[in-house]
Amino acid sequence: MNDFFQLGTEAGIAHLQFNRPERMNTMAPAFFPAFRDAVQALSDSGEARVLVISSTGKHFSAGMALETFGGQGGMLDTSSPRARLSFQEGLRRLMGCFDVLDTARMPVVCAVQGGCIGGALDLAAACDIRVCSEDAFFCIQEINVGMAADLGVLQRLPKLIPQGVVRELAYTGDRLPSARALELGLVNAVLPDAAALLAHAMKLARSIAAKSPLAITGSKLALNQARDHGTAAALHQMTLLQSAIFDTAEMAEAIGAWKGKRDAKFPDLNPVPPDEA
Repeated sequence: MNDFFQLGTEAGIAHLQFNRPERMNTMAPAFFPAFRDAVQALSDSGEARVLVISSTGKHFSAGMALETFGGQGGMLDTSSPRARLSFQEGLRRLMGCFDVLDTARMPVVCAVQGGCIGGALDLAAACDIRVCSEDAFFCIQEINVGMAADLGVLQRLPKLIPQGVVRELAYTGDRLPSARALELGLVNAVLPDAAALLAHAMKLARSIAAKSPLAITGSKLALNQARDHGTAAALHQMTLLQSAIFDTAEMAEAIGAWKGKRDAKFPDLNPVPPDEA
């Protein structure tokens, strides 16, 4: 697979788990395309009805590896107009590595234990649902190393928690503890420890995976549209979306399962056709 995470799918639940605890699960440059491609492949296949992202060790992730920032060569070169143009394109591609969580057809549940620092918070902010352990904390670390956060947290976090709180975190680099994160609505639940956290995340994932994947994906598309557009535009999109995905057979199965007190059986989403070479 790769040196950064393990990935498996069972009963419609995909589980991506960071597995470099000895390095605080930091994100080296090679992590980003590997992560993007893994999530995109899950979305395209249609077999995963929900994705859980978790970690190992003391911390969820300490963010981008410090060695990434060393020196002025390569992507970090801004010494000339041509270099700056290349820098912009490289940054857009890095942003896309977390955008994939937002555009994936399945919901993404992020389970955070310990530190969710820097780039890890960019990642978590792009997920549908966040849960954490009591020892979790969230930090916009970039300001502490002399830069503005640039992979989405400054754009996504103000849509999740109050603007003033985001600005305080972005300007100070202070830690947001789990209890405050719950109070603000950044996380949906706080669990006692990492084991309880993962159990809770998987229970939540099973509940999502049991529902119609067509209706779940439609709900995610509608919620994303409403988040990013006005009510009138979002409602207009909903008329088009519902006309595309409304399925009476899917509803009949859901209602029949509910009445019969049995598990519903829904087909997976169709796979996305591969790009033409």
